[in-house]
Amino acid sequence: MPLPSEAFHYNSDLIGGSLMVRESRIVAELLLDRVDDAAWKTAILDENRLQKARPATARRMAQAIRKRLERLPEPFWQVLYEGDDQLATQVAFCAALARNLLLVEFLETVVVDAFVTRAERLEPYQWDDFLADRAFRDPSIAGWSASSKRKMGQVVFRMLCEVGLMDDNRKRILCPLMLRPEVAGLLERHRLIRLLDCLSALGPR
Repeated sequence: MPLPSEAFHYNSDLIGGSLMVRESRIVAELLLDRVDDAAWKTAILDENRLQKARPATARRMAQAIRKRLERLPEPFWQVLYEGDDQLATQVAFCAALARNLLLVEFLETVVVDAFVTRAERLEPYQWDDFLADRAFRDPSIAGWSASSKRKMGQVVFRMLCEVGLMDDNRKRILCPLMLRPEVAGLLERHRLIRLLDCLSALGPR
């Protein structure tokens, strides 16, 4: 049974970081190996597999990535671990989408509309306007600090650059997403149709 609309809240970890593809490959390997808590701690903290300067940073990043990847079935982990850079990046983007409904809705509305209207670029204010609109669905957004909203927007735009939807974070020129057939096949096979439709709408027209 769906929750009443007044109880709805976006569960988002966008402040936690962008796609972190290199680190995501490492976490995917650990998940595929089905390591226990002790082996996980050894890999992340003792061996510093993520190569972070501070243990707290490594712990936080590893946990954020794990929560994203666990939203996807295991075959996605395998492709992320073994695939080329473009393929791994697109799977990491799928994981971020699976964890962040807010990001999905931003793509479905603002970014898709930009392609439909042939806008050349995205502007930072569009993230602010989007959040203001979503606050009607989740009133708690209005209580988020300005710095948190700004940080989330920066992470979102960085993700779009990393996956190839924008040319760089300064010019923010839009580019069609060339979704890999392997990723499209995984999404279809595992019935992640909303994600497939969302990403397909961002392709060449």
